[in-house]
Amino acid sequence: MNPGLLQLATLAAARPLSPACDHFYFLRHGQTECNARRIFQAADEPLSALGLQQAAPAAELLAGGPIRSIGSSNVHRALTTAHTVSAPHGIAPLVHEGLRERHFGALIGTSSANIDWACAPEGGETLPEFVARKREALDQALAQPAPVLIVAHGGSLYVLAALLGVPVDMGLLGKAQPLRFERHGAGWRGK
Repeated sequence: MNPGLLQLATLAAARPLSPACDHFYFLRHGQTECNARRIFQAADEPLSALGLQQAAPAAELLAGGPIRSIGSSNVHRALTTAHTVSAPHGIAPLVHEGLRERHFGALIGTSSANIDWACAPEGGETLPEFVARKREALDQALAQPAPVLIVAHGGSLYVLAALLGVPVDMGLLGKAQPLRFERHGAGWRGK
């Protein structure tokens, strides 16, 4: 496992997340051009044509579930995805700035193919700062009337899984692929 992901797991284990709900949903935004090229992207990176297409089937899958609240990152690509999936529910997404992706500072525009989560990029967030911010934002989003759908980023999913003690299955990291997290005994599982 990537040493940065081990550090992320250690940081998360020190103060795990304990939502009051028994289940919730997570949706990573659709694809962007920078995602496709594996480039650290700026906050204003829009969804690609494929990313816009990916949000529609996610909306259909989630339309059958009783979602009462939708929390979204305020980053364009996530918010666009959130608006697409919120339409069938007649719910306006609640914007949480803390759900933004990690700010990689000077690394923006460079390759993310061999991402080191433990890095401390110039002008960006350290991993401990990112985990603390994400924990607070996830806690706020999950305090909304349940069931909650969170629309955010890949980094958010890594932190969320670590905070819940759920192993990260690389198959769960797909773009615009709805995930359900549910309480399982004293812990959580994702599917």
